[in-house]
Order: sequence, then structure tokens, then C-alpha cells
Amino acid sequence: MHYEGEIVLRVCKNGKKIDQKFAHKYYDAFTLGFDFTARDIQAEQKKKGWPWEIAKGFDGSAFIGDFIPLEKEKVISFTIKKNNEVVQQGDTSMLIFSFDEIISYISRFFTLQQGDLIYTGTPQGVGPVQIGDVLEGWVEEQSIVKCEIK
Repeated sequence: MHYEGEIVLRVCKNGKKIDQKFAHKYYDAFTLGFDFTARDIQAEQKKKGWPWEIAKGFDGSAFIGDFIPLEKEKVISFTIKKNNEVVQQGDTSMLIFSFDEIISYISRFFTLQQGDLIYTGTPQGVGPVQIGDVLEGWVEEQSIVKCEIK
């Protein structure tokens, strides 16, 4: 089982085919979340040439923290710790695609609904977890998500 710590956007209104210049009106808060992947199942599915969403979409495969309202144009810095050691660190300036680009692109294919959550990608530092490990996500000096692997 591997974890990925990511910034998660909260969609605040319904929309489809959203122009990028209006995308900022469709999300209002963020949090940190953990996205888990069962690498053994993923490898087996890939080997067979089958889709591997079951390696990522199983019960308990995602965990999110408390939401923080977004401030326009503010760079969000975050840290993920595993057993109190920093394993991932990044900020929104490192994203391949901006929040607005992500919203606009996704809405071309899916109708966004109020309350939808969008995981935006992960910085370097993804790795395995074992029973008893504790993952914690920080935004600047504030812990906003913590979970123990059981």
C-alpha cells in the first residue's frame, strides 16, 4: 500500500464546460488528503492489460482533512509527515496545472457538482505504509489531517 499526499479542492457550485477565466468561481476551499494505492493489485491488473482503478478506488482509499477557505493568488505550502518525519513537501507553485486549468479541463468531460472533491496531484515523496504508521498533513504550521494506518 502506498500513500500520496495531495491538495484537495472543494467544488462550491455546479458547472459543465467551464471557461478557465471563470473557473475560480467553482471552488472555494481546500484541504490535504491522502490517496492510497494497492500496488500489488495495480501491478497484477497492468500485467493482465486490465484497468487498474480497483487498486485506487477501494473502500478507505482516500482520506481528507479539515477544509480551509481559499485566498486568491496565495501560494499554499504544505508538508506531509509519516511517523513524524517529513516525506513530502511542496506548494501550489509546483503544480503542473493551476486550479483553474484543472477545473476547466475536468468540466469538459464531467459535470461538476457542489461538494465534489478534486485531488490535484502529488509532489515527490510517495511511498509505502504499514499498519501502525501515522500520516499527518500540514499547511504551513497547522496540522489539518492525520490518520493511522490500521
